Amino acid sequence: MKEYYIHPQAICESDNIGKGTRVWAFAHILPRAEIGAECNICDGVFIENDVSIGDRVTIKCGVQIWDGLTIENDVFIGPNATFTNDPFPRSKIHPEQFAKTIIRKGASIGANATILPGLEIGAGAMVGAGSVITRSVPPNAIAIGNPAKIVGYVGARDSLPDLVTKTPAADNEKVTATAVRGVNLHELPRIEDMRGNLSVGEFERSIPFLAKRYFLVFDVPSREIRGEHAHHITDQFLICVKGSCSVVADDGKQRREFLLDRPNLGVFLPAMVWGIQYKYSRDAILLVFASEYYDPGDYIRDYDEFITLVGKPAD
Repeated sequence: MKEYYIHPQAICESDNIGKGTRVWAFAHILPRAEIGAECNICDGVFIENDVSIGDRVTIKCGVQIWDGLTIENDVFIGPNATFTNDPFPRSKIHPEQFAKTIIRKGASIGANATILPGLEIGAGAMVGAGSVITRSVPPNAIAIGNPAKIVGYVGARDSLPDLVTKTPAADNEKVTATAVRGVNLHELPRIEDMRGNLSVGEFERSIPFLAKRYFLVFDVPSREIRGEHAHHITDQFLICVKGSCSVVADDGKQRREFLLDRPNLGVFLPAMVWGIQYKYSRDAILLVFASEYYDPGDYIRDYDEFITLVGKPAD
């Protein structure tokens, strides 16, 4: 006895259908497609052969899932979303292999969005309705427009209600704890003078470590995203000394966004916090102090790996 439902007016040629999945009228599933449990395949959906669909996936009406597409668990695909698998299609001419596109777990694709071939939509990402995705979307990012750009991160809401002021580290300085583990905002002293203004900080006091390295980020196109990694042991302190940019801090449970828009405002990102910088103004110059020398082995660049590591108990 089949443990899934196929509407009488649907065509399902595949036996690789998970328990509790429902396939509705006028859907057509080809023989080698693999579909997980508890999925909802709505009216008029077409699914080709070289397709893998995870559990609890919802595919709304009018969507075509072509060869080369992998959809992980808990993905939502809105009505008439369009996927492509050939960057240079020609009639009657087929590539040796179709481009591989991956929609990671928990992502959502809005109605009428178009996803170009060979891209990855990161875990938990949100693609806005009608958007055209020309580049891969990072985990938890919100991408909208044509071509789409990242306008925010899921859950990284305005952090001000979560802030708790700590004891000032020095005169004219304020340190403010945030909801993200170990992440603090530092309002450094600002001295104004008719000859010009000055801001100052001291290592191991205002900046809570002795820096072994610094780097500057500048001339960043406004749509570009920097960071997107965590460190095993390196702490960082970020100041946008000119212009502005936004910093997203994520400890695996809490995610917040902070606007650095003046040269006496810094954010402390400790080790094992995922950091992202984006929304750079044209004139932005971001100064970053690091507690350790550069070591490529200290970087965690895969978000799933980061989530696994922060979920492990301490040794």
